[in-house]
Amino acid sequence: MAEPFDLAVVGAGPGGYSGALRAAQLGMRVVVVERERAGGLCGNWGCIPSKAILASAEVYQRALHGEGLGIVPGTLGFDYGRIIEHSRGAAERVAKGVEGLLARAGVQLIQGEARLDASGQLCVAGQGVIPAARVLLAGGTVETRIEGVVVDPPAIVGSREFLADRSLPESMVVIGGGPIGIEFAHALASLGVRVTVLEACPTILPGLEETLGREIGRNFRRRGIEVRTSAAVASVVRTEGGIVVRGQERGQPFELQAERCLVAVGRRVDAEGLGLHDARIEMEGGRVRVDSSYRTNRPEILAVGDLLDSPPLAHVASAEAIAAVDILAGRRPEGRLDERRLPACVYVHPEIASVGLSRREAVARGHAILEGRVAYRALGRAVAADDDAGFLLLLADAHHGEILGAHICGAAASDLVSEVVVAMEAEATVRTLAEAVHPHPSFAEAIAEAARACLGQASHL
Repeated sequence: MAEPFDLAVVGAGPGGYSGALRAAQLGMRVVVVERERAGGLCGNWGCIPSKAILASAEVYQRALHGEGLGIVPGTLGFDYGRIIEHSRGAAERVAKGVEGLLARAGVQLIQGEARLDASGQLCVAGQGVIPAARVLLAGGTVETRIEGVVVDPPAIVGSREFLADRSLPESMVVIGGGPIGIEFAHALASLGVRVTVLEACPTILPGLEETLGREIGRNFRRRGIEVRTSAAVASVVRTEGGIVVRGQERGQPFELQAERCLVAVGRRVDAEGLGLHDARIEMEGGRVRVDSSYRTNRPEILAVGDLLDSPPLAHVASAEAIAAVDILAGRRPEGRLDERRLPACVYVHPEIASVGLSRREAVARGHAILEGRVAYRALGRAVAADDDAGFLLLLADAHHGEILGAHICGAAASDLVSEVVVAMEAEATVRTLAEAVHPHPSFAEAIAEAARACLGQASHL
């Protein structure tokens, strides 16, 4: 038998490769098994290619509506085939980059389908058992499907088929008003597609602070994107001219016609594909159950990322994998990441970013809250850039000044939220943010002004 690895990692996405690299840094002998390219779903068919398309759409929109900045667009157009080529090229660069990182760290990368057998050993199709002292599961999800809806390209597609398609429809129904569906809807509408978003919950972006979903909903409607909430889809049927979507909206039947339909309602654990049932891995609510060390009920098998009940975000998977390896190596005390300090972003325009408690959650937990809200139109940088839509909402505890959360809808939101995350990790107070000197003009001034607003000291509102 070959010398066993110290750690075998399933999945070379952000969680898998981050955990593998950390383990290699700590002197472990590591192997990673990935069924496709390094970078995983995020790098190849998620975060990276979708953001490349969004970047193209953003450039087009800024040029198309640049009159306020003195830009005269003239005969402006785009080549969607080349947009997709750019997006696939970005994914390829990330895959090669991850492969290079793993190789330099001495991590062995195996391409293949990995699953656990009844004894908990890791097997790769056609290659047999991978001997390893411990296994880190950091992959193994598939797109959630809706009963009555069958993906049938090109008329009915999931996110993967959408990201590979080099043609644009005239109209598209997007099923799902979460981050994935909202980002795709934004990109499509920015490129001239007539879009309708269907969301089963009462608001879009249902997992975030309510004001964020409402703001994006208003913005979408102003742009001609139809947003229909409390809309449960029963079926999608292909027709000669496209598709027909049928369902119930607030208890009343509805029917929509469009050229194509995109199903974007999230992902679920592929328990069968990973062999979780065969290995008798305990699950709860469709997710893998782990303890404070990210160990499953089989202590030699760990799990992180989308397999767990934590937020299904690439940076969360990465942080969890590093934490799991550090705990395994005795470099970190036991304890899962604090979800209140995990940021979430939605890459629409204006951008969305959120961390911590919402107002409703803060009140439910018994906090007397201080609230500071700054409209972007109060920021000189936003006015100068003709990008002044949106707001920043900061929440703090009234008794101790603890920062409870920040919810941002506006330019550079995905960058600004990091300052609040660091402040929360450092257990800084809202006064710290208020007194820290921020550069002028900058979007970051919104954080300082919101903090001052919490303390009743705002000067620009």
